[in-house]
Amino acid sequence: MVLCNEALYDICFRTLKLTTPSFGDLNHLISATMSGVTCCLCFLGQLNYDMHKLAVNLISFPRLYFFMIGFAPLTSRGSQQYRALTVSELTQQMWDAKNMMCVANPR
Repeated sequence: MVLCNEALYDICFRTLKLTTPSFGDLNHLISATMSGVTCCLCFLGQLNYDMHKLAVNLISFPRLYFFMIGFAPLTSRGSQQYRALTVSELTQQMWDAKNMMCVANPR
């Protein structure tokens, strides 16, 4: 899984509108993202999987073996404001390059 400080700072500045992001803000983004990605590893069940199955099913070309993580909805640490989002809006945000945790073109 690729996480890039430059992308995290861009998310803090552009999306979360933080003027001076701290390491705590970056850690919040990382912890929320990693919690979402690895939550299936915490519990046993027929629908849950391990990292090997995730890699086999998500990566269709053998040379492409790094996970680019997109996360939505993005919220800052102290944010109390929430709004309801549709599945379509969440999907668009998740695949948007502004919500990727690494600097790369996802296309």
